[in-house]
Amino acid sequence: MNEIIVLEKVRKEYHVGEETVNALRGLDLVIKKGSFIAIMGPSGSGKSTLLHLAGILDVPTTGTVSLEGKDIKEYSSKEQAQLRRHKIGFIFQRYNLMPQLTVLENVLLPMVKPDPEKAKAILDKLGLSDKYDRFQGQLSGGEQQRVVIARALANDPAIILADEPTGNLDSKTSIDIMALLDAIHKAGNTVIVVTHEEDIARHAERIIRLFDGEIASDVKNPDRIKYS
Repeated sequence: MNEIIVLEKVRKEYHVGEETVNALRGLDLVIKKGSFIAIMGPSGSGKSTLLHLAGILDVPTTGTVSLEGKDIKEYSSKEQAQLRRHKIGFIFQRYNLMPQLTVLENVLLPMVKPDPEKAKAILDKLGLSDKYDRFQGQLSGGEQQRVVIARALANDPAIILADEPTGNLDSKTSIDIMALLDAIHKAGNTVIVVTHEEDIARHAERIIRLFDGEIASDVKNPDRIKYS
């Protein structure tokens, strides 16, 4: 099966007081294994909601979200948590590191079987070989995001989901982070990036634009930025 994530007629509603917010409105989407996708759209268009559904952080109000051919609603809460841990790596804009833990301890934290040597090897690949014992407050924004990427790779996930991964970074550091995501994609991972920046989206093979909870466009990216 070449399809890793499939959304069919997905609607997602949130209730804020007496108001109903329609975050997604009957969305259909097929994501193939090994693809590199950027999701764009204005604030409130449903980008983060879509990412949360793809990452099994939420379930649709109606419709189905399938991971590797199975509806996520068929999994128990415990099984969903195991899928997130084993299959999916998350990269967040606000880092979500544990400030009381060292860099190495942050990477070890999600590991099913903590393996310091493996964690160090991942950090080494990301240029953090001299930061094992540092804490979050001792790192630059770019270094913190590299730790987040290392943590996301800790369990060898098939899918990497990144929500505005360069939102807090300067342009040079943003390029460095996207080069890392490109390398992760080349290694065989499915990479999905939510961004509002056109320059960041240009790294993806496919760009999906949302508007008011619906897909406004879904195109291959002929101007993709590639790294040798």
